[in-house]
Amino acid sequence: MDLQKKKWSNRRRRHLRVRGKVVGTKDRPRLTVYRSLKNLYCQLIDDSEGRTLANVSTLSPGIREKLSYGGNKKAAELVGQEIAGEAKKIGVSRVVFDRGSYKFHGRVKALAEAARKADLKF
Repeated sequence: MDLQKKKWSNRRRRHLRVRGKVVGTKDRPRLTVYRSLKNLYCQLIDDSEGRTLANVSTLSPGIREKLSYGGNKKAAELVGQEIAGEAKKIGVSRVVFDRGSYKFHGRVKALAEAARKADLKF
């Protein structure tokens, strides 16, 4: 198996392992994170209905104006604050954090801590 296929396969297995343990409901949706090299995306998802309740990314108009680059910790903190604000608007105060296949480190950790500081409970 070549290296690219092995990396993708390992990442997929890690993601499925995390998703097997994390389920979002209407009262406590799943806060999922996706990070690319240049941007960061997060969503609040109600798995019981299969609906996205809110989404924020570094490409969102309010955040994009404040940043020169969307792939760093500063951008992650802004996205975390913004998703917490969106959650308050729809009446959500508690979420289940889905880190995907990423370690709880760096940008993912910065996003989570910024959301916690903005009174979003995990």
